[in-house]
Amino acid sequence: MSVKDAVNFTLLKKDPRTRARRGVLHTPHGDVQTPVFMPVGTQATVKAMKPEDVASLGHEGSHLILGNTYHLYLRPGHEIVRKAGGLHRFMNWNGAMLTDSGGFQVFSLGDLRKITEEGVTFRSYLDGSKHFFSPETSIDVQNALGADIIMAFDECAPYPADRSYVEKSLNLTTRWLKRCKAHHKDTERQSLFGIMQGGVYKDLRAESAKQIVDLDLPGYAIGGLSVGEPKDLMYEVMDDCVPRLPEEKPRYLMGVGSPDCLFEGVERGIDMFDCVLPTRVARNGQAFTSQGKVNIKNARYKEDFTPLDPECDCYVCRNFTRGYLNHLFKSEEILSSMLLTEHNLYFLVRTMERIREAIENDRFLELKKDFMDKFGEF
Repeated sequence: MSVKDAVNFTLLKKDPRTRARRGVLHTPHGDVQTPVFMPVGTQATVKAMKPEDVASLGHEGSHLILGNTYHLYLRPGHEIVRKAGGLHRFMNWNGAMLTDSGGFQVFSLGDLRKITEEGVTFRSYLDGSKHFFSPETSIDVQNALGADIIMAFDECAPYPADRSYVEKSLNLTTRWLKRCKAHHKDTERQSLFGIMQGGVYKDLRAESAKQIVDLDLPGYAIGGLSVGEPKDLMYEVMDDCVPRLPEEKPRYLMGVGSPDCLFEGVERGIDMFDCVLPTRVARNGQAFTSQGKVNIKNARYKEDFTPLDPECDCYVCRNFTRGYLNHLFKSEEILSSMLLTEHNLYFLVRTMERIREAIENDRFLELKKDFMDKFGEF
């Protein structure tokens, strides 16, 4: 890795019984302790949260969030963000930031018209207007947005998909990655991460890993998981994937964020996670707690005047009861989404802090067992 890369990784500690590890991402906007969960700020905002409240989550604070290239390209437009001084200034975020390439959304949200070697033609989910994304387009948009970490443009094969399709897809992803690397020039301001594909086929995952690792990038992601496959199969694929990525580089599992999956991912050597799950379920009245999921809309909480989670010290749990949160949700008050979102993100950020501490003290498996015994599978 070149010394000119914007983002560098320091491996601090490895768990003696698993592949779990403790490290630090050094970015232009500060150091990020890993393993880390990244709150998702799809449209230049973490839904229902102020930036300063996101930054103060947990005991150490949350210092890395994710923005979405596809959505910001469509609205307000990357040139407007550039004119505003970049995404950090536009949304008043002082910490580190990662933007995805837009590839997943192009394929999952857009009215897909055509995939070629050059890129993808699609229609906007907003107004049906026609657009074209190439690897170079994705890099140009992400350069304008200005995140510390940018992701290569890739094709995320669906699940299930036949082997021949997945093989062609991963090879196209590698060719697009090479074009992304060639087009991205400002490596001192932004670091480009590559993405492993290959579906659930272990030999194709191995081939994808070889292809992208040979490009010697500052970090690598595992894409194409948590797209509908059973969790046991996802874990089996991860068992084979992670050791194929360099130990000295950060490893990012894309789109995974349920509490049980965080523990399983960390155990296998993952350093970075992101997911819309905690904010999405919060808006639907669901909370993560030390005793498992709580659906605050249930009638049984109407006269429950205990904290949402008695073991949590977040602002919500220190100041409000389940009965009040039930009332807010039933009344369709905006504050319901705000409070449940803050609690869910705090819960995950605090869980990652506990995981990091457990790795440092060689107690990761004990923490995992204690957590899973209480929380269960999501």
